[in-house]
Amino acid sequence: MVFNTRLIILQVLTIVILVTVFFVEPIPQDAGYHQFADGYTKMGIPNAWNVLSNIPFIIIGILGFVIARKYLSEKSLAVHKMPIMIFFIGLILTGFGSAYYHFLPTNETLLWDRLPMTVSFMAFFSFILSFHLNQRLGRAALWPLVFIGALSVFYWSYTEAMGFGDLRFYAIVQFLPIILIPLILLLFPVSNYQQKYVWLILGLYLAAKLMENFDADIYHILNISGHTIKHIVAAFSGVFFLLAVWSISRYDDGTINHGIK
Repeated sequence: MVFNTRLIILQVLTIVILVTVFFVEPIPQDAGYHQFADGYTKMGIPNAWNVLSNIPFIIIGILGFVIARKYLSEKSLAVHKMPIMIFFIGLILTGFGSAYYHFLPTNETLLWDRLPMTVSFMAFFSFILSFHLNQRLGRAALWPLVFIGALSVFYWSYTEAMGFGDLRFYAIVQFLPIILIPLILLLFPVSNYQQKYVWLILGLYLAAKLMENFDADIYHILNISGHTIKHIVAAFSGVFFLLAVWSISRYDDGTINHGIK
């Protein structure tokens, strides 16, 4: 399949999803979202384990940022450095934002949980675009993607404050890349790094969503809430992203080597 045909497949799928979502009625935030299976206070901390389980985000984010900045080849990563750094910054801020939200779970504090997550999502998506499609496209898309991600969260927060909550824009930002990335990996494989780590990141994302959905069921079985486990599982996406970055072949010019043309 020629490159342009594969690109058209991505474009058509994106347009279909965007158009479909806008035919869906506005989706307000479920008030029950703020009720977690493990709401116990420990050491004076409300929802203690849901708060403390965000520490791995901060630790892995800091380690990833430091390692990626100081110890990886500048030549092979020069054109990809910004999305990598922003991904780990977003991971660190997710730890603080999510801890703040779980300390006092409301729609207002949920803003600070979702905002840094979208930063990491969009930086990761920019990295994938740059490595699998076109370096110039990935670099050019980074800041618009981060802006769109942040805007989706502020838009949701604003609509909730106005009494007509609408999660559709945020849902697009969160789930469209997750739908497109597997397709990009399959249609535009490259030989510059070990793509298995990206698949593992996608697997962790799915697992985290399942843990969140079955929060109470997991708590009744394990006496540890699904939401607590979700934070730990999601944080380890940073480890696999770092391994993906670390596996980048040391090409002097950092060019993309597509597995097929």
